[in-house]
Amino acid sequence: MAITETNAKILDFAEQLVTQDKAFPVLQVLNNDGQIVDSDALSRSELTDEDLVQIMKNMVMSRQLDIRSTKLAKQGRFGFFAPTAGQEASQMASAYAFKDQDWLFPGYRDIPEIVIKGWPIWKAILWSRGHQLGNEYTKEDGSPVNAWFPQIIIGAQYVEAAGVALGLRKRQQDAVAYAYTGDGGSSQGDFYEGINFASAYKANAVFFVQNNGFAISTPRDLQTAAQHLAAKGWAAGLPSIVVDGNDAIAMYLAAKEARAWAVAGNGPVLIETLTNRLEPHSTAGDDPLRYRTQADIDEHWTKEPLIRMRAFLEGKQLWSEEIEAEHIAQVDAEIDAAIKTADNVEKQKISDYLKHTLEVPSQVMQEQIAKFESEGK
Repeated sequence: MAITETNAKILDFAEQLVTQDKAFPVLQVLNNDGQIVDSDALSRSELTDEDLVQIMKNMVMSRQLDIRSTKLAKQGRFGFFAPTAGQEASQMASAYAFKDQDWLFPGYRDIPEIVIKGWPIWKAILWSRGHQLGNEYTKEDGSPVNAWFPQIIIGAQYVEAAGVALGLRKRQQDAVAYAYTGDGGSSQGDFYEGINFASAYKANAVFFVQNNGFAISTPRDLQTAAQHLAAKGWAAGLPSIVVDGNDAIAMYLAAKEARAWAVAGNGPVLIETLTNRLEPHSTAGDDPLRYRTQADIDEHWTKEPLIRMRAFLEGKQLWSEEIEAEHIAQVDAEIDAAIKTADNVEKQKISDYLKHTLEVPSQVMQEQIAKFESEGK
């Protein structure tokens, strides 16, 4: 028997897959050649020349911090480190859209976002070494940095961000909570719980899923059949978009508009950023050539975000090799000073670790603390 055209469309499962694929066009303003492909979007971003240069400086800082941190890790002078090369626009340009009063909830690959909020690099180094001073989120002048610690539990920062975002809404503050995770994080239960809670209560939140191609060693297309990770936001009722994560201008525009939407009381936004992790998942023994080819890595190095932003700014006569070299020298000097500061901090003893585990140590822990202190440990 024939059924109505409407019912036939509802039952056309193959067509649903096509519709899903077409539902998320990619926001792009600056293409891979450094050319503006949407001048109206550039105008809408309201980025000044000074803003564009500062975003580029932040991206170069992030790349240099990645290079130096990787070297330190290989020397045994750094603790855990998750490389960020390739994700500079996704991280630095989006973070530039937020304000001091906004609360950042980073994953372990999001150290650069905390640094540009004012967190000293020497504290980031101590965080990687497990030192308790590395969990003090204050600037050099002692003023607070509105950031949570880099979350090691995959996706857990989404739940934490949702709670703070609700608090900001209830207090009617001009502030949002913004959180980053990777494509692997979108497969975690905490991911859905966080966005669902925030959406249900229209909390002031902006969620980023940095689709960098691989969750540790699992290619994105093997971890989920979802054609777009942004579609997962629709399941919780969030406006959700896909952005060219190597396009700094598009990333800033998306973050700026999402913040304005959330802080106005409309609820959270989910942003999927299409980028690529160009280096190992971490310096803790990961070999990316076990799950991807060198040819694939080499190809993505030709599309990385600094290339297109550099070309765009050079075309506007706002950037040059000399300016970049001078900025790199400045960043390196800051990192050198930070390393020296971190190295001179008194190392923790076993008794210190026990003291900082719980606010009020248990009876057994008190006995252990006393024992180790008596031994000078």
